[in-house]
Amino acid sequence: MTANDCDKSLHPKAIEGLRLFNAGRYFEAHEELEAAWKDERGKIRELYQGILQAGVTYLHITRGNYAGAIKVYGRSMKWLRGWPETCRGVKVGRLRNDLDAAIEEVKRLGEKRISEFNRDLLKPVVWKEG
Repeated sequence: MTANDCDKSLHPKAIEGLRLFNAGRYFEAHEELEAAWKDERGKIRELYQGILQAGVTYLHITRGNYAGAIKVYGRSMKWLRGWPETCRGVKVGRLRNDLDAAIEEVKRLGEKRISEFNRDLLKPVVWKEG
């Protein structure tokens, strides 16, 4: 990726996806981010894919799907690695850290106790428009 990938604005569908993600509406966020992914060209698609997969990770956690959360977390991090701390206003580094903290708690609880997960650990994506 180049600095140019991060200097542009977020796709309007990505903005809506982030709003839905931050409202805890992970499935709907997935749909909007996927639409942005389909419309965009270039490396930025990978960032959208990573955020989309982060939402799916959180969705699996809320549904008590231990194996799904672990699996999709790995996919998400594959897409989110390598991006700068901030890209197109999205605090990517913070998202990676928040995902790491959530999955560590999932692993600590294990499959049998995932229902005890503290949902306060499901952090919003921090971003600024413009």
